[in-house]
Amino acid sequence: MILVPAAILFASVWGTISDKRDSTKLEQQGVEYISALAPLVSALAEAQSSALAGVSDAPGSLTAAVNGVAAADQRLGDDLGTRERWTGLRQKIEGLSKVTGNPVLVFQAHVEVSDLSLALYNAVRNNSELIRDPENDISHLQQAVAIDLPTTVVQVSRMGDLSQLVAGGNAQIQAQLGPQFGAAVQSVNTAVNNLTDDLQAAVDDTESTTLSGNLVSGLDSFRRGVESLTRGANPGGTPNAATMATAQSQLQTSLANLSNITAREMTTLLEERLDSLDNEAIVALAAAVAAVLLVAAAMVLPLTGSGRRIFTPAPGESTRDMSVGPTGPDSGRTDQGTRVPGYGEANPTRRERSGALR
Repeated sequence: MILVPAAILFASVWGTISDKRDSTKLEQQGVEYISALAPLVSALAEAQSSALAGVSDAPGSLTAAVNGVAAADQRLGDDLGTRERWTGLRQKIEGLSKVTGNPVLVFQAHVEVSDLSLALYNAVRNNSELIRDPENDISHLQQAVAIDLPTTVVQVSRMGDLSQLVAGGNAQIQAQLGPQFGAAVQSVNTAVNNLTDDLQAAVDDTESTTLSGNLVSGLDSFRRGVESLTRGANPGGTPNAATMATAQSQLQTSLANLSNITAREMTTLLEERLDSLDNEAIVALAAAVAAVLLVAAAMVLPLTGSGRRIFTPAPGESTRDMSVGPTGPDSGRTDQGTRVPGYGEANPTRRERSGALR
């Protein structure tokens, strides 16, 4: 009766712990995949600027980034369900070199590829369940590293390239790309503000002692890179190509740094969660073993212990001792040896006679 409900409770607790462990490990895979995607977004931004400048060959950073994501997808793609999406994106990236000539067509081809890369980010965080993490700090960090950061980089890159296309293009190009340039400027401001808010929320809700200090320096560097590129793009005026080139390099460096910081902090928080779940599993096992031992002891002790011996009178014997006549001053009386009635007499014949007399 004790073991059955105890076993049911243990199975429920153990199943909950096991589910949490599996979910946490899946989130760790998501963080690993996202870490591989950060260099890809930066390299795609560089490739876009190079292609619009008339350079046909893809930069070496793009080849290295593609190889890095391919290796991550080979390890994690089946668990995260990204294999098909990554295959399609990789084909699009390889086809970028074939789009040449018209700058508008070149730009639109790169826009399509960058949008697919952002969609891959979103698929990873959904399939890895990072988007549903119950802890506020990890929830805000995954939003920052998988949505805000790559979106900011993509929109900053578009803003910079569109500024040069609009400034140096004819009236048709200006009419076609002008609205996209304005939208990119607004998107940059929105993405940077969202990034700042999510990182601040993560710092406010975390118990990590290193998150705040690490993020402050990384975020400041990233914001300075965005501001420098915005100044170089000079919305409403003539862009400064030299300023933009310097800002682009600074932005890529700060992006890599901030992405690494965020991913490292998320990994640490998830590892601490796994350690806590391991401790809960040990406690559950100890409680289960203790319950089994207590029940076993309760069953064995009555079988091995010595009980009291119970005296059972023989048939016809009285349950009380028969006393001899009184002693003391009257001990000399002639009826000294007379038997005194024993109350509680066990003889059934005697009890029947006594009842008949009454």
